[in-house]
Amino acid sequence: MMVESIYIFVDNEIIEYDGELAADTLVEFLYDVIEDPVEIIDNERELKGFHNIDEDIKLVGYFKSEKSPHFIEYDDAAEEFHPFIKFFATFDAKIAKKLKMKLNEVDFYEPFMEEPVTIPGQPYSEAELVDYIEEHDRPTLRKLEPHSMYETWEDDIDGEHIVAFAEEDDPDGYEFLEILKEVARENTDNADLSIIWIDPDDFPLLVPYWEKTFGIDLGSPQIGVVDVEDADSVWMEMDDDEDMPTADELEDWIEDVLSGKIDPDDDDDDDDDDDDDDDDDDDDDDDDDDDDDEDEDDEDDDDDDDDDDDDDDDDDDDDDE
Repeated sequence: MMVESIYIFVDNEIIEYDGELAADTLVEFLYDVIEDPVEIIDNERELKGFHNIDEDIKLVGYFKSEKSPHFIEYDDAAEEFHPFIKFFATFDAKIAKKLKMKLNEVDFYEPFMEEPVTIPGQPYSEAELVDYIEEHDRPTLRKLEPHSMYETWEDDIDGEHIVAFAEEDDPDGYEFLEILKEVARENTDNADLSIIWIDPDDFPLLVPYWEKTFGIDLGSPQIGVVDVEDADSVWMEMDDDEDMPTADELEDWIEDVLSGKIDPDDDDDDDDDDDDDDDDDDDDDDDDDDDDDEDEDDEDDDDDDDDDDDDDDDDDDDDDE
Protein backbone atom coordinates (compact mmCIF):
# COMPACT_ATOMS: atom_id res chain seq x y z
CA MET A 1 0.00 0.00 0.00
CA MET A 2 1.43 3.37 -1.00
CA VAL A 3 0.08 6.85 -0.47
CA GLU A 4 1.36 10.39 -0.66
CA SER A 5 1.86 11.85 2.81
CA ILE A 6 0.25 14.94 4.28
CA TYR A 7 2.28 17.02 6.75
CA ILE A 8 0.59 19.04 9.48
CA PHE A 9 2.50 21.88 11.15
CA VAL A 10 1.35 22.67 14.69
CA ASP A 11 3.36 24.73 17.19
CA ASN A 12 6.93 23.43 16.87
CA GLU A 13 5.94 19.95 15.70
CA ILE A 14 5.55 18.45 12.22
CA ILE A 15 3.02 15.61 12.16
CA GLU A 16 2.86 13.23 9.21
CA TYR A 17 -0.58 11.95 8.31
CA ASP A 18 -0.26 8.51 6.77
CA GLY A 19 -3.85 7.36 6.67
CA GLU A 20 -6.93 7.08 4.52
CA LEU A 21 -7.49 10.10 2.26
CA ALA A 22 -11.14 10.53 3.15
CA ALA A 23 -12.51 13.90 4.24
CA ASP A 24 -14.20 12.66 7.43
CA THR A 25 -11.13 10.68 8.52
CA LEU A 26 -8.78 13.59 7.89
CA VAL A 27 -11.02 16.09 9.71
CA GLU A 28 -11.32 13.78 12.72
CA PHE A 29 -7.54 13.44 12.76
CA LEU A 30 -7.10 17.23 12.68
CA TYR A 31 -9.42 17.57 15.67
CA ASP A 32 -7.20 15.12 17.55
CA VAL A 33 -4.12 17.13 16.58
CA ILE A 34 -5.39 20.36 18.12
CA GLU A 35 -6.14 18.65 21.44
CA ASP A 36 -3.56 18.81 24.25
CA PRO A 37 -1.00 15.96 24.09
CA VAL A 38 -1.87 14.94 27.66
CA GLU A 39 -5.47 14.59 28.86
CA ILE A 40 -5.97 15.19 32.58
CA ILE A 41 -8.18 12.82 34.61
CA ASP A 42 -9.89 14.83 37.35
CA ASN A 43 -12.95 12.80 38.32
CA GLU A 44 -14.72 9.44 38.24
CA ARG A 45 -16.45 10.10 34.93
CA GLU A 46 -13.16 10.85 33.19
CA LEU A 47 -11.59 7.79 34.83
CA LYS A 48 -14.39 5.63 33.43
CA GLY A 49 -13.78 7.11 29.99
CA PHE A 50 -10.10 6.24 30.34
CA HIS A 51 -10.91 2.62 31.15
CA ASN A 52 -13.28 2.39 28.17
CA ILE A 53 -10.39 2.97 25.76
CA ASP A 54 -9.03 -0.47 24.93
CA GLU A 55 -8.19 -0.35 21.21
CA ASP A 56 -5.22 2.02 21.49
CA ILE A 57 -1.88 2.21 23.24
CA LYS A 58 -2.31 4.53 26.21
CA LEU A 59 -0.19 5.78 29.08
CA VAL A 60 -1.17 7.34 32.39
CA GLY A 61 1.04 9.11 34.92
CA TYR A 62 0.51 10.35 38.47
CA PHE A 63 2.22 13.64 39.30
CA LYS A 64 2.08 16.31 41.99
CA SER A 65 1.02 19.12 39.67
CA GLU A 66 1.36 20.54 36.17
CA LYS A 67 4.45 22.41 37.37
CA SER A 68 6.17 19.21 38.46
CA PRO A 69 9.42 18.68 36.50
CA HIS A 70 8.44 15.02 36.15
CA PHE A 71 5.15 15.96 34.52
CA ILE A 72 6.96 18.37 32.19
CA GLU A 73 9.21 15.52 30.99
CA TYR A 74 6.12 13.37 30.52
CA ASP A 75 4.33 16.11 28.57
CA ASP A 76 7.37 16.61 26.31
CA ALA A 77 7.42 12.87 25.56
CA ALA A 78 3.70 12.97 24.75
CA GLU A 79 4.31 15.63 22.10
CA GLU A 80 6.60 13.19 20.25
CA PHE A 81 3.76 10.70 19.74
CA HIS A 82 0.74 12.99 19.59
CA PRO A 83 -1.95 12.21 18.44
CA PHE A 84 -1.15 8.57 17.61
CA ILE A 85 -0.63 7.42 21.21
CA LYS A 86 -2.89 8.60 24.01
CA PHE A 87 -1.33 10.10 27.14
CA PHE A 88 -3.24 10.69 30.36
CA ALA A 89 -2.24 12.09 33.74
CA THR A 90 -3.80 12.75 37.11
CA PHE A 91 -2.87 15.02 40.01
CA ASP A 92 -5.58 13.58 42.24
CA ALA A 93 -4.47 11.14 44.95
CA LYS A 94 -7.88 9.42 45.00
CA ILE A 95 -7.78 8.78 41.26
CA ALA A 96 -4.19 7.55 41.56
CA LYS A 97 -5.23 5.14 44.32
CA LYS A 98 -7.90 3.62 42.09
CA LEU A 99 -5.28 3.27 39.37
CA LYS A 100 -2.94 1.69 41.96
CA MET A 101 -0.23 4.20 41.10
CA LYS A 102 2.55 5.83 43.08
CA LEU A 103 3.74 9.40 42.68
CA ASN A 104 5.75 10.08 39.49
CA GLU A 105 4.90 6.62 38.17
CA VAL A 106 3.81 5.96 34.56
CA ASP A 107 1.80 2.91 33.47
CA PHE A 108 1.81 1.61 29.89
CA TYR A 109 -1.35 -0.07 28.56
CA GLU A 110 -1.12 -2.32 25.52
CA PRO A 111 -4.34 -2.53 23.45
CA PHE A 112 -6.89 -5.08 24.72
CA MET A 113 -4.78 -5.94 27.77
CA GLU A 114 -6.50 -5.90 31.14
CA GLU A 115 -3.47 -4.93 33.22
CA PRO A 116 -0.84 -2.26 32.56
CA VAL A 117 2.93 -2.48 32.80
CA THR A 118 4.65 0.05 35.03
CA ILE A 119 7.53 1.62 33.12
CA PRO A 120 10.68 0.89 35.15
CA GLY A 121 13.23 3.46 36.26
CA GLN A 122 11.12 6.33 37.59
CA PRO A 123 11.54 9.26 37.75
CA TYR A 124 11.86 9.33 33.99
CA SER A 125 13.44 11.70 31.52
CA GLU A 126 11.73 12.52 28.23
CA ALA A 127 14.31 10.42 26.35
CA GLU A 128 13.75 7.39 28.60
CA LEU A 129 10.01 7.52 28.06
CA VAL A 130 10.41 7.91 24.30
CA ASP A 131 12.83 4.97 24.14
CA TYR A 132 10.49 2.71 26.11
CA ILE A 133 7.47 3.56 23.98
CA GLU A 134 9.38 3.03 20.72
CA GLU A 135 10.46 -0.41 21.95
CA HIS A 136 6.88 -1.39 22.78
CA ASP A 137 4.81 0.32 20.09
CA ARG A 138 3.97 -2.90 18.21
CA PRO A 139 1.16 -4.49 20.24
CA THR A 140 0.33 -8.19 20.26
CA LEU A 141 -3.14 -7.34 18.92
CA ARG A 142 -3.78 -4.02 17.20
CA LYS A 143 -6.67 -2.62 15.26
CA LEU A 144 -6.20 -1.21 11.76
CA GLU A 145 -7.38 2.39 11.96
CA PRO A 146 -8.23 4.58 8.94
CA HIS A 147 -5.97 7.40 10.16
CA SER A 148 -2.86 5.19 10.41
CA MET A 149 -3.61 2.26 8.10
CA TYR A 150 -0.56 2.63 5.85
CA GLU A 151 1.90 3.04 8.71
CA THR A 152 0.49 -0.05 10.40
CA TRP A 153 0.62 -2.13 7.21
CA GLU A 154 4.27 -1.16 6.65
CA ASP A 155 5.16 -2.33 10.18
CA ASP A 156 5.40 -6.01 9.24
CA ILE A 157 7.42 -8.84 10.77
CA ASP A 158 9.76 -10.52 8.26
CA GLY A 159 7.57 -9.38 5.39
CA GLU A 160 4.37 -10.93 6.74
CA HIS A 161 1.28 -9.99 8.73
CA ILE A 162 -1.15 -12.16 10.65
CA VAL A 163 -4.47 -10.55 9.74
CA ALA A 164 -7.86 -11.15 11.34
CA PHE A 165 -11.12 -9.87 9.87
CA ALA A 166 -14.07 -9.63 12.27
CA GLU A 167 -17.08 -7.32 12.52
CA GLU A 168 -17.35 -6.26 16.14
CA ASP A 169 -21.11 -5.61 15.84
CA ASP A 170 -21.74 -9.08 14.41
CA PRO A 171 -22.32 -11.91 16.94
CA ASP A 172 -19.81 -14.26 15.27
CA GLY A 173 -17.36 -11.42 14.79
CA TYR A 174 -17.64 -10.38 18.43
CA GLU A 175 -17.13 -13.96 19.61
CA PHE A 176 -14.09 -14.39 17.38
CA LEU A 177 -12.63 -11.07 18.55
CA GLU A 178 -12.96 -12.14 22.18
CA ILE A 179 -11.06 -15.34 21.34
CA LEU A 180 -8.36 -13.24 19.65
CA LYS A 181 -8.05 -11.08 22.77
CA GLU A 182 -7.67 -14.17 24.93
CA VAL A 183 -4.88 -15.51 22.71
CA ALA A 184 -3.16 -12.11 22.67
CA ARG A 185 -3.26 -11.86 26.46
CA GLU A 186 -1.76 -15.32 26.80
CA ASN A 187 1.06 -14.43 24.39
CA THR A 188 1.70 -10.78 25.17
CA ASP A 189 5.37 -11.49 25.95
CA ASN A 190 6.00 -13.01 22.49
CA ALA A 191 7.82 -10.29 20.55
CA ASP A 192 7.36 -12.23 17.29
CA LEU A 193 3.56 -12.14 17.51
CA SER A 194 1.55 -9.19 16.26
CA ILE A 195 -1.97 -9.64 14.92
CA ILE A 196 -3.74 -6.93 12.92
CA TRP A 197 -7.49 -6.88 13.51
CA ILE A 198 -9.53 -5.32 10.69
CA ASP A 199 -13.20 -4.53 11.14
CA PRO A 200 -14.65 -4.62 7.59
CA ASP A 201 -17.27 -2.06 8.64
CA ASP A 202 -14.49 0.52 8.96
CA PHE A 203 -13.38 0.03 5.34
CA PRO A 204 -16.50 -0.70 3.23
CA LEU A 205 -14.86 0.34 -0.05
CA LEU A 206 -11.94 -2.05 0.48
CA VAL A 207 -14.05 -5.14 1.23
CA PRO A 208 -14.47 -6.20 -2.45
CA TYR A 209 -10.73 -5.71 -3.03
CA TRP A 210 -9.77 -7.80 -0.01
CA GLU A 211 -12.23 -10.56 -0.90
CA LYS A 212 -10.91 -10.76 -4.47
CA THR A 213 -7.23 -10.49 -3.53
CA PHE A 214 -7.33 -13.02 -0.68
CA GLY A 215 -10.10 -15.26 -2.03
CA ILE A 216 -12.15 -15.09 1.18
CA ASP A 217 -15.69 -14.18 2.24
CA LEU A 218 -15.69 -11.32 4.74
CA GLY A 219 -19.28 -12.05 5.68
CA SER A 220 -17.79 -14.26 8.40
CA PRO A 221 -14.65 -13.97 10.58
CA GLN A 222 -11.33 -14.86 8.95
CA ILE A 223 -7.70 -15.12 10.05
CA GLY A 224 -4.73 -15.66 7.80
CA VAL A 225 -1.09 -14.87 7.16
CA VAL A 226 -0.35 -12.43 4.33
CA ASP A 227 2.85 -11.71 2.42
CA VAL A 228 3.07 -7.91 2.22
CA GLU A 229 5.06 -7.96 -1.03
CA ASP A 230 2.80 -9.97 -3.35
CA ALA A 231 -0.34 -10.42 -1.19
CA ASP A 232 -0.02 -14.23 -1.24
CA SER A 233 -1.92 -15.58 1.74
CA VAL A 234 -2.98 -18.69 3.66
CA TRP A 235 -6.20 -18.66 5.70
CA MET A 236 -7.32 -20.80 8.59
CA GLU A 237 -10.13 -23.14 7.58
CA MET A 238 -13.30 -22.23 9.47
CA ASP A 239 -16.71 -23.75 8.71
CA ASP A 240 -19.50 -21.17 8.79
CA ASP A 241 -21.87 -23.77 10.20
CA GLU A 242 -19.55 -24.74 13.05
CA ASP A 243 -18.59 -22.93 16.23
CA MET A 244 -15.68 -20.51 16.22
CA PRO A 245 -12.25 -22.09 16.82
CA THR A 246 -11.28 -22.35 20.45
CA ALA A 247 -8.45 -20.28 21.86
CA ASP A 248 -6.26 -23.41 21.92
CA GLU A 249 -7.00 -24.20 18.26
CA LEU A 250 -6.29 -20.63 17.25
CA GLU A 251 -3.08 -20.59 19.26
CA ASP A 252 -1.93 -23.84 17.62
CA TRP A 253 -2.58 -22.35 14.17
CA ILE A 254 -0.63 -19.20 15.07
CA GLU A 255 2.27 -21.31 16.36
CA ASP A 256 2.36 -23.10 13.00
CA VAL A 257 2.56 -19.71 11.28
CA LEU A 258 5.36 -18.48 13.53
CA SER A 259 7.31 -21.73 13.09
CA GLY A 260 7.01 -21.56 9.29
CA LYS A 261 4.83 -24.64 8.91
CA ILE A 262 2.17 -22.36 7.43
CA ASP A 263 3.78 -19.99 4.95
CA PRO A 264 2.17 -18.00 2.12
CA ASP A 265 5.39 -18.37 0.13
CA ASP A 266 4.64 -22.10 -0.21
CA ASP A 267 2.10 -21.12 -2.87
CA ASP A 268 4.94 -19.64 -4.89
CA ASP A 269 6.80 -22.97 -4.69
CA ASP A 270 3.70 -24.79 -5.93
CA ASP A 271 3.39 -22.34 -8.80
CA ASP A 272 7.05 -22.93 -9.68
CA ASP A 273 6.45 -26.70 -9.66
CA ASP A 274 3.49 -26.23 -11.99
CA ASP A 275 5.65 -24.14 -14.29
CA ASP A 276 8.32 -26.86 -14.27
CA ASP A 277 5.69 -29.47 -15.13
CA ASP A 278 4.49 -27.32 -18.00
CA ASP A 279 8.06 -26.94 -19.24
CA ASP A 280 8.56 -30.72 -19.08
CA ASP A 281 5.37 -31.25 -21.05
CA ASP A 282 6.55 -28.77 -23.65
CA ASP A 283 9.90 -30.57 -23.89
CA ASP A 284 8.13 -33.91 -24.34
CA ASP A 285 5.98 -32.41 -27.07
CA ASP A 286 9.08 -31.05 -28.80
CA ASP A 287 10.76 -34.46 -28.61
CA ASP A 288 7.67 -36.11 -30.09
CA ASP A 289 7.63 -33.57 -32.89
CA ASP A 290 11.30 -34.24 -33.61
CA ASP A 291 10.67 -38.00 -33.70
CA ASP A 292 7.77 -37.50 -36.09
CA ASP A 293 9.93 -35.33 -38.33
CA GLU A 294 12.67 -37.97 -38.37
CA ASP A 295 10.15 -40.71 -39.24
CA GLU A 296 8.79 -38.61 -42.09
CA ASP A 297 12.31 -37.98 -43.39
CA ASP A 298 13.07 -41.73 -43.30
CA GLU A 299 9.88 -42.48 -45.20
CA ASP A 300 10.77 -39.87 -47.81
CA ASP A 301 14.24 -41.40 -48.23
CA ASP A 302 12.72 -44.87 -48.67
CA ASP A 303 10.34 -43.54 -51.30
CA ASP A 304 13.24 -41.92 -53.16
CA ASP A 305 15.20 -45.18 -53.10
CA ASP A 306 12.21 -47.09 -54.46
CA ASP A 307 11.85 -44.57 -57.28
CA ASP A 308 15.54 -44.92 -58.15
CA ASP A 309 15.23 -48.73 -58.27
CA ASP A 310 12.24 -48.48 -60.59
CA ASP A 311 14.17 -46.16 -62.90
CA ASP A 312 17.11 -48.60 -63.01
CA ASP A 313 14.81 -51.50 -63.90
CA ASP A 314 13.30 -49.51 -66.75
CA ASP A 315 16.77 -48.73 -68.11
CA ASP A 316 17.72 -52.42 -68.05
CA ASP A 317 14.60 -53.34 -69.98
CA ASP A 318 15.42 -50.77 -72.64
CA ASP A 319 18.92 -52.20 -73.04
CA ASP A 320 17.58 -55.74 -73.50
CA GLU A 321 15.32 -54.59 -76.26
